[in-house]
Amino acid sequence: MMLPSRHYESEHTKFMRELLQRRPDLIEKQREGRAIWWDKRPKELAEERVMDTSRVAQSPYVYDADS
Repeated sequence: MMLPSRHYESEHTKFMRELLQRRPDLIEKQREGRAIWWDKRPKELAEERVMDTSRVAQSPYVYDADS
């Protein structure tokens, strides 16, 4: 089996490198998006935990007519 050349660069790596050269603002936009959807402050997590504990239990089979 032949190993790739030390200077080999995949198509994906080339694409990402060129994209970031043309649009350097994408890195900051990615950080902003991550902050909105993934990075949560402890206060937000505590509020979410309270909402989870106050949730009403659902019956195992929602479409059961006898329940």
